[in-house]
Amino acid sequence: MVLKTFGWSFAVTALGLVAAVFIGGWQAFGIVAILSILEISLSFDNAVVNAGILKKMSAFWQKIFLTVGILIAVFGMRLVFPVVIVAISAKIGPIDAVELAMTDKDMYQQLVTDAHPSIAAFGGMFLLMIFLDFIFEDRDIQWLRWIERPLAKLGKVDMLSVCIALIVLMVTAMTFATQAHQHGGAHVDKAQTVLISGIAGLITYLIVGGLSGYFENKLEEEEEREHEEEEAAKKSGKPVSAVAIAGKAAFFMFLYLEVLDASFSFDGVIGAFAVTNDIVLMALGLGIGAMYVRSLTVYLVREGTLDDYVYLEHGAHYAIGALAAILLVTIQYEIPEVVTGSIGVILIAWSFWSSVRRNKRLAAEEGGDGPASSEKTEVSSGV
Repeated sequence: MVLKTFGWSFAVTALGLVAAVFIGGWQAFGIVAILSILEISLSFDNAVVNAGILKKMSAFWQKIFLTVGILIAVFGMRLVFPVVIVAISAKIGPIDAVELAMTDKDMYQQLVTDAHPSIAAFGGMFLLMIFLDFIFEDRDIQWLRWIERPLAKLGKVDMLSVCIALIVLMVTAMTFATQAHQHGGAHVDKAQTVLISGIAGLITYLIVGGLSGYFENKLEEEEEREHEEEEAAKKSGKPVSAVAIAGKAAFFMFLYLEVLDASFSFDGVIGAFAVTNDIVLMALGLGIGAMYVRSLTVYLVREGTLDDYVYLEHGAHYAIGALAAILLVTIQYEIPEVVTGSIGVILIAWSFWSSVRRNKRLAAEEGGDGPASSEKTEVSSGV
């Protein structure tokens, strides 16, 4: 099972590390290895959230997600997106950004460092919106009841998450952005830049959310229509083409999943700039990590992990919220990437441990031996 699910990830890891040695020797090898681990740790929440959607897809579309989808993830988000970020932030053309990265890495690093406030504001606001929309949603299963229960009640107020995000952005612009860290250790006022970039991140989230909602609605329409066709076929005695029907529904779900997956890639790409400015090594390291994230997503689905450990998704979104806060703080202060990655791992591990405790408690109450059914109504982990 492990080899079948992670086989391609192992192969890509070997090829990527060998390529790194040929490109820059053992130092490049170490950088690619670190980036791979960073991507996995920062994007574990991505796998957890994606698994909740991917579990509805057939094995065929799971394979498409691991093949065609990975090309989109690696070349679109892990290779092209970092270049676009630098080009926009430094106000140069994408081709010029690539040439500068290849020919003058010191100047390229300076541009990236100076552009960090805008990158952090953009990514921080985007991730903050993901967290806020999750935490304000009323759900049957709650992990940290003392936080989630009152926030779910507040979430009934329309546009509350947008209002809070804008307040956080305003406070950030008036505090951290006034002493933004720049190349050479200098600090300058980047309040206007942070405001504009943060608003751009918020707009991007709303656009992505709109697209996601569109695909989700299309999926629901397809599933409803397919159900009606199945019922009509049964009454008339005609055969039903299950493959064609499942394919149409899965196609919309695949598009939805790709949009969502791309949105989660911001944290890994932004975090990679703290490790290296070499776009080739960045693409190799993040690409390897992306493969493991996708394989891990499929593994979570096939093993039914999310059904058994219901608080994993909560932990993943709390990790996203923590990362959003860290990005905004890094506008003025430098925070080691090991701290960023460790916070996410700790939160997800905590949610996993809480899920295990819940399963044991429910099993003891029911007199069973295994994890209790996820269909049982549960409101709190008791943590």
